[in-house]
Amino acid sequence: MTFLLTLTFILGALIAGVYLFIKRIYSYWYRKGVEYIEPNFFYGNIKEMVHGKISTGDLFKKFYDDLKSRGLKFGGCYTFFSPVLIIVDLDLTKNILLKDFDNFVNRGMYYNEKMDPLSAHLFSLEDERWKNLRAKLTPTFTSGKLKMMFPTLVACSFGIEDILNEYSVIQDAVDIKEVCSRYATDAIGSVAFGIDCNSLKNPDSKFRQWERQLFKEGVRGILQAIALLALSNRFLHAISYKIISKSTEDFLRNIVRETMEYREKNNVYRKDFMHLLLQLKNRGEVTEDTSIIKEGSKTKDSDTLSFNEIAAECFVFFIAGYESSATNMTFTLLELALNQDMQDNLRGEINTVLKKHDMQFTYDSIMEMKYLEKVVDETLRKYSAGTIITRICNKPYTIPGTKVVIEKGTAVYVPVSGIHHDPEYYPDPDKFDPERFNKENTAARHPFAYMPFGEGPRMCIGARYGLLQSKVGIIAIIKNFEVTLNEKTKTPIRYAKTGIIPRIEGGVWLNVTKIQ
Repeated sequence: MTFLLTLTFILGALIAGVYLFIKRIYSYWYRKGVEYIEPNFFYGNIKEMVHGKISTGDLFKKFYDDLKSRGLKFGGCYTFFSPVLIIVDLDLTKNILLKDFDNFVNRGMYYNEKMDPLSAHLFSLEDERWKNLRAKLTPTFTSGKLKMMFPTLVACSFGIEDILNEYSVIQDAVDIKEVCSRYATDAIGSVAFGIDCNSLKNPDSKFRQWERQLFKEGVRGILQAIALLALSNRFLHAISYKIISKSTEDFLRNIVRETMEYREKNNVYRKDFMHLLLQLKNRGEVTEDTSIIKEGSKTKDSDTLSFNEIAAECFVFFIAGYESSATNMTFTLLELALNQDMQDNLRGEINTVLKKHDMQFTYDSIMEMKYLEKVVDETLRKYSAGTIITRICNKPYTIPGTKVVIEKGTAVYVPVSGIHHDPEYYPDPDKFDPERFNKENTAARHPFAYMPFGEGPRMCIGARYGLLQSKVGIIAIIKNFEVTLNEKTKTPIRYAKTGIIPRIEGGVWLNVTKIQ
């Protein structure tokens, strides 16, 4: 009996201790004098997201709306047991992402260069490792390099017309996300890896199969997301946690290795991203000539890229450029199908500009398509692929005009979806209106009210390429086809409640009619 009483006492004390410890964790923002959103036990404020009842973007938009309705410039929440500061005020957003960037250099993403080399890419790397790699890669995304890669990109769009012609003839509904995904696969495969994926011709190509597996959602993906949110990076590193599966790693590294070895052996020149990476690997710089290796040149190891770095950059280039581009194209075409006047205006601009360029599809001709730019910008506002921007405070920071100190290691989130749907900046935010991005409206708006690719020194390095890829695909469709909504598209439009990137429940199905 004495033993049972003792055991009961110990267990009771342990439970009480854990309870009090968690209560103290959840009093963090209260103790700092910061207003916050009341958390749930264990989950913090992300219970709905973990249970698949709301998407990441919609959840943090709800937090943004809540805090702004209280007249706050910032407020606290919790992801499981970790405190997160949510930024509402745009001037404070500018300070964190740009003006005081040195205090918020890192994103706080887990990566492991040794055990999980593909995870150590530009998006996740930190401090000097990030700074050095960013400096090396920046010359690969200049206007000149995009012009160089443009013909390769355009060649990947040719197959779109062939596919849609078939649907036009048989008058069958098109799963437009599938078509856009296959185009994006071919474009990324060609530009990043230098290989012909042929996904538009063969939807079951080896590359497309790998891609489907990579983006497949399931129990593993949910558990991984929970692990990355609930466990510290230090703990994940200690147990050598692996984000990327062995099959994915082997597939991609083999493709990169085979391409590199063939080109280096035969000194092959191709107008793509891989050529620029190989120049960095062998020469330590991006040059205008066509040679991968310069005879007699000597470079420091610190100036060059390693095989692991190249493989990791190809991986993140694919991840960032494939899904976001396919999604952007899909939502643009959905809106154009719903707004025929806008579709007609865009088609008119495309034909007018191309006539000025002797019907030659060039980089310069796309840059002249200002209505296309407004349409794509409005799509990126309404359907933000990057729904939140994350930063980790790397040294104590006092929020201007307050006594609140953001401590080192604290996560800071900027809810992009909330900002992009804030009626203060975008009246009637659910309406699709490209004229929000004419010169007058853009100039009158706070510059940090639009951040589809982030802002500041850690803004997406490939943003201009991503936009170019999407525009090429959209032009290939709208120039040649009229698109309308098919009855297979569920209306009213409903968004999927899981994931980070927005998706339409049931998919987007369109009718296509060939322009004569």
